[in-house]
Amino acid sequence: MIEIENLSRSEIIKELCLCNGLSYEMVGQEGSETSKLEMFFSGYPRIVGLSLFPNLSSLTIVAQDIKEISGLETCVQLKELWIAECCIEKIEGLQECRNLEKLYLYYNKISKIQNLERLMRLEVLWLNHNMIKNIEGLQMLKNLNDLNLAGNLISSIGRCLDPNEQLEKLNLSGNQITSFKDLTNLTRLPRLKDLSLNDPQYKSNPVCQLCNYSTHMLYHLPFLQRLDTFDVSAKQIKELADTTAMKKIMYYNMRIKTVERHLNEELEKLNDKKCKLQKLPEERIKLFHFAKKTLERELAELKGSSKGQNDNAPEAEKTRSNETVAQESSLQQKILTKLSALNERVTFWNKKLNEIEAIYHFGVKQKKKSHGLLTPFLLTELETVGNIHFEEGTRADDWFNSCYELILSRFCTWDFRAYGITGVKVKRVIKVNNRILRLKFEEKFQKCLDHEDMHDSESCRKMLECLFYVFDPEVPVKKKHLLQILERGFEESDTSKPPFKKEAVPLVNSLSMCECPRIEFLQQKYKDKMKSPAECDLLRYGTILIAKVFLGQSVQAREEEPISKANYPMVNSVFMPQRHFLRQRNCDCGYRQYKWFVFDHDLVLPEYIVEFEYITVVKVHSLFSTLNTVILEEGKKYSEGLVFSQDLKFDDEVMKMEPRIKPRPKLISLDDKTITSLAKTNIYSHIVVRNLNLKSESSFLSKLRDLSKLTGLRKLNISFNEFTCLDDVYHLYNLEYLDASHNHVITLEGFRGLMKLKHLDLSWNQLKKTGDEINVLCKHTTSLLTLDIQHNPWQKPATLRLSVIGRLKTLTHLDGLFISEEETRAALNFINGTKITQLTLLQHSSSKEERPRMLSVWPSAKILTQISKLGPHFQLTGNWFLKITALNLDGQHLFEITNLEKLENLKWASFSNNNLSKMEGLESCVNLEELTLDGNCISKIEGIARLTKLSRLSMNNNLLTGLEKHTFDNMLHLHSLSLENNRITSLSALQKTFTLIELYISNNYIAVNQEIYNLKGLCNLVILDMFGNIIIWNQENYRLFVIFHLPELKALDGISIEPSEVENAKDLFGGRLTSDMIAERQGHSNFNQMQELNWTSSSIRTVDLIPVDHFRNVSNVNLQNNNLTSFSGLIYLPNVKACCCKAVFALKDFSTSFNLH
Repeated sequence: MIEIENLSRSEIIKELCLCNGLSYEMVGQEGSETSKLEMFFSGYPRIVGLSLFPNLSSLTIVAQDIKEISGLETCVQLKELWIAECCIEKIEGLQECRNLEKLYLYYNKISKIQNLERLMRLEVLWLNHNMIKNIEGLQMLKNLNDLNLAGNLISSIGRCLDPNEQLEKLNLSGNQITSFKDLTNLTRLPRLKDLSLNDPQYKSNPVCQLCNYSTHMLYHLPFLQRLDTFDVSAKQIKELADTTAMKKIMYYNMRIKTVERHLNEELEKLNDKKCKLQKLPEERIKLFHFAKKTLERELAELKGSSKGQNDNAPEAEKTRSNETVAQESSLQQKILTKLSALNERVTFWNKKLNEIEAIYHFGVKQKKKSHGLLTPFLLTELETVGNIHFEEGTRADDWFNSCYELILSRFCTWDFRAYGITGVKVKRVIKVNNRILRLKFEEKFQKCLDHEDMHDSESCRKMLECLFYVFDPEVPVKKKHLLQILERGFEESDTSKPPFKKEAVPLVNSLSMCECPRIEFLQQKYKDKMKSPAECDLLRYGTILIAKVFLGQSVQAREEEPISKANYPMVNSVFMPQRHFLRQRNCDCGYRQYKWFVFDHDLVLPEYIVEFEYITVVKVHSLFSTLNTVILEEGKKYSEGLVFSQDLKFDDEVMKMEPRIKPRPKLISLDDKTITSLAKTNIYSHIVVRNLNLKSESSFLSKLRDLSKLTGLRKLNISFNEFTCLDDVYHLYNLEYLDASHNHVITLEGFRGLMKLKHLDLSWNQLKKTGDEINVLCKHTTSLLTLDIQHNPWQKPATLRLSVIGRLKTLTHLDGLFISEEETRAALNFINGTKITQLTLLQHSSSKEERPRMLSVWPSAKILTQISKLGPHFQLTGNWFLKITALNLDGQHLFEITNLEKLENLKWASFSNNNLSKMEGLESCVNLEELTLDGNCISKIEGIARLTKLSRLSMNNNLLTGLEKHTFDNMLHLHSLSLENNRITSLSALQKTFTLIELYISNNYIAVNQEIYNLKGLCNLVILDMFGNIIIWNQENYRLFVIFHLPELKALDGISIEPSEVENAKDLFGGRLTSDMIAERQGHSNFNQMQELNWTSSSIRTVDLIPVDHFRNVSNVNLQNNNLTSFSGLIYLPNVKACCCKAVFALKDFSTSFNLH
């Protein structure tokens, strides 16, 4: 080859012709016939002379000193281009090569993918062994099927390859990809068959070093034929990956449900405490309400009597004595004065109720915050297939104690005394095990040691520190931000403000330097707003992120110089003493407090999350503790030391004010005599405008049957009784006023025909179902003006007011408050949003035909609608509704499911957190595979008989009281059933759900061990959760009992079943003939009818029939071919005449009362 330096254009062309067997002299003639040119190793320093080859279709240039792509303007026929092992720094000059199908630019110095927009026919693109950092510029290459980006600096995939749907082969080996979650972006490449992330010719990506890497890839990309050059097309490989992934999803689903259950338990305890605390205020309010209503009636009677006498008396008798007038006037004034005092006391106790409610809600918020990270942690573990693992520590863990001591050692009382803080109490420590971040840390750490040639272990140890990460004090620590740090490290998720943003990771070795800026900011922010102790407690709790840090070469920061790598090029970190941030104090700790800035983010490894609470000078009691003293034992009198003792004295003084409340006769039932007596007339037809008052402090009325004759009644007061329903007011069609407060009304069903009713008081009852009760009122009280429904245990209290106002359009007052026009408009808009319309369907549905292969426990409907929604701009052509496969209407405040008749292809649907009371409207959705109805008011499973393809059904947090016998008989694909937090008492309806794998039925009312026998035929059941049911306390050795009778189980009540437990269960329950076993075989437990006990060849070792009096009629016993070792259980059967027991037994237990045959 000739020398390439300073070659002229003609010399380069001569070399090109020579290397391709062409004559330079004849190139003008031969060039048009040439379709392929090749140049290897040298002799072609610039791309020139290609205009002489107008029909060139293939050009190969390898190992040349070419620095730019040029001279291709005339190569319009070019289909294949190789410019490899050159010095190309930029992709350019290809604009006219629009017919290019294959482009090879490997082994160059390209740093960015660009200028490929016009190469729309490109099928093959090799950019391996360059310096590319980002995948970009490929969106127009719709025909690309082979992409090689191996050996670059790519750290993430993102959605950059989404437009390249024709891609079949992809090589990303030798890059810096670290995240499993990032790899799931490849699931949007439907034709991908050959993927390499760990090609033997290159270094592997860090993600390939993680556990379960192959399983993760094969599960998410089931159509792969080759992975990392290996053939993975075998069916068994895919099935193994699927099975492993499904087991992990089930396992983490179980753990997440366990976390949610523990949270619910904590919240239930708070609620119980709240109810106990509210008992005294509620009793006082009830007392005062009764007194008020009594006085108001007396006042009305007094005024009516006075008016009636003046109107009806003869002219001569109208003159009344001044004394009588004065007495009545004085009495009225006393009543008004006492009513005013009573109102003040009601206001006082209502305020106490509100305070308790506020403290309760703060407690709920704290509990949810405390549990808030646990579910995301588990989801992260699942998504990373265990390569990120979180572990909550206890006192038994050395690392927990080390963290505890670290926090205490870095706390200085002097620094916090200005805030009234005297100490710190660690509430929780969570250890973060991030395999990928640890590998990166160790790799960088080793490089630093090798670079500095440090082999002294003591020197290395001094450079490693445990420091606190400094969050931005003005930005609350968001859950998402914290998770990003724990998953990806500090580089991508740091949100610090300039000048430190992305330049360095800020860290400190003192709790005060980390926390004091946050406390000061919050104090200033809430200076004028903080009024209640609950709000002040927001400052009391904190979260610290402890990181393992390699400081390396560190220097002290120079004053007034920005912290940046440019200003400190030769060091790993920069430090500042405490005095740069806080004014000097009289404590020696200040001299040991430093703030560091570490430039290399990979050398900061997040290791622990610590949640703590400050101990303050002002002692803060536990939740409700300031009111705890009002929780008294039954019958115990209020003592002088009570918080409310003075207020109770005020109450007594008010109640003793004149006029005293006169006791009324006790009403047990209603009859004609009682009614006419109360109405003060003997003629029913006269009971029209009078106030029929059936309230009494000692009444126990529960029925109003005899009121049906009072058809002219307009006002009725039945407060302070024990009514559970109001069916008996049906005939009182002239009723205008009804007070049914302070009863036990649980439903308004049967409450109808009261079209003239204007005022209704239903406060202080037991109404729960928002939708059902509003429907009744909307239909049967069309003239209602005022309504009071306070102090009922409504299922959905947050939206109750809007729901009522929006449905009952005639209302002017609700719960004693005037309804404004603005509130009415808001309520109408709210109600309009609770209906399933065409727009609703478009905004909350997806047309994806396949469920995404994701490691997630969320309902498919939720996942699909997050990934892809039809949207309001979807083209409504033809049968557009048939395209809907997923529908997610969670939290839409629905009262009923409607307008789904045409969604025949709906597969996945979710209606959680609505106001649904019935399972109606799904009959046409016969292709449903998943249905979620959590958090509604449904009391009965119905209307799903045709949903035979259902595989997952979830109805947690409803009002289910039972399962109908044949509800699930036709569901031959049901794999998962979740019915937690209901009121179910029996499992008999599940006897034929043979395909069931997961059953979650915790916190129900299952009490007897026979219910476990209903599950014995479910051979596929591997996960069962019955925690919180009565059976757990009723059944001795409950866990072993269940394990013995359901041997296929792998996990019970959120805890994996150990082999030792299986053995213990066999030892305890194996070979025992018990009444439970007999009941299981017979199908009932009526043993008194039994005369014969025939139990042969059943491996029975002992007989344990209790209670023995249930088997007193047994006269014949046949226990042949068993392993009896004792007759101790048979000797208690008094009437046995014949016993056949051919087995090994102990003679000392033998009784002569048996005849052996």
